[in-house]
Amino acid sequence: MRETTARDAKNRFGHLLDTAQSAPVRITKKGRPVGVMMSVQQYERLRGAAWARLTETMDRLAAEAAASGLTDATLDDGWTSGAR
Repeated sequence: MRETTARDAKNRFGHLLDTAQSAPVRITKKGRPVGVMMSVQQYERLRGAAWARLTETMDRLAAEAAASGLTDATLDDGWTSGAR
C-alpha cells in the first residue's frame, strides 16, 4: 500500500485523489497511520462484502437459535419477566 503524510496529502490533495483511484493510500501523522484514502469503487466493494458477511452471519445465528428453540416470543418473555 502506498503511504503519504497528512501534510503531503493536504498539500497535494489532487495528486492523492488521482493516486487513490488505482490503490488505497495510507495517510500518516507523526509516523502513525491515521487514515486511508481509496476510490469510491473500492469503498463500495468493501462495504458490500462486509454487508454480505453480516447478513450471512445473522442468517446462520437465526437458524441456530431456532434449532435450539429460541424464538422472538421466548426472548420477549424473558425481557418482560425481568430476566435481564
